[in-house]
Amino acid sequence: MEDRLADAMAALRSAATAHDLANLDRFGIVAPSALGVSMANLQKVAKRLGRDHDLAAALWATGVYEARMLASLVDDPARVTPGQMDAWRADFDNWGIVDTVCFKLFDQSPHAFAKIDAWAGLNDEFGRRAAFALLACLALHDKGAGDQPFLDGLVLIERAAGDDRNFVKKAVNWALRAIGLRESPLLKAAALETARRLAASPDAAPRWVGKDALRALAKATAVRS
Repeated sequence: MEDRLADAMAALRSAATAHDLANLDRFGIVAPSALGVSMANLQKVAKRLGRDHDLAAALWATGVYEARMLASLVDDPARVTPGQMDAWRADFDNWGIVDTVCFKLFDQSPHAFAKIDAWAGLNDEFGRRAAFALLACLALHDKGAGDQPFLDGLVLIERAAGDDRNFVKKAVNWALRAIGLRESPLLKAAALETARRLAASPDAAPRWVGKDALRALAKATAVRS
């Protein structure tokens, strides 16, 4: 494992550029340990390494931003445990790592829906963002899931819509839009109803979530028609 980890870290350092490091600031990603490796190059390294659950754990333990990104690309979703999900979530410190881990790994875990409910009540900004980023990813990727988990998700969305912290608010909005795009008439109607209620709120955060979701869903409907 030491050799595998050394090989992976050497590949990351070789792919790092000053331009990609500067891009992190431009995208609002605060990662002091970052090397500066683009997603395209991370995916190339991951493809060469292949799936490796133990390597993923070792990469995560380095604390290096791109090593943790790479961990989400090489880990085996079938071997991800609820404990691992909670441990990694506790380390989330910027929106880039939250979204990538949820989009590339956690949404393939059989434990994903349970974690949404558990994390939605967290107080830390990135922990709570993880709940709604994961909900959005499942809405986009899990074509076999029934309606009920997403109806439950709409309840969580409405509860959290008043959180005006930027990275929470945007994830709540993302999840609402993603549920409204499911191929389910029931979910489309329920998402629109939720968005309308939020848009009518006297408070700024839920009003923004609702209005932005309504615009996005109306645009998507117009494109499809």
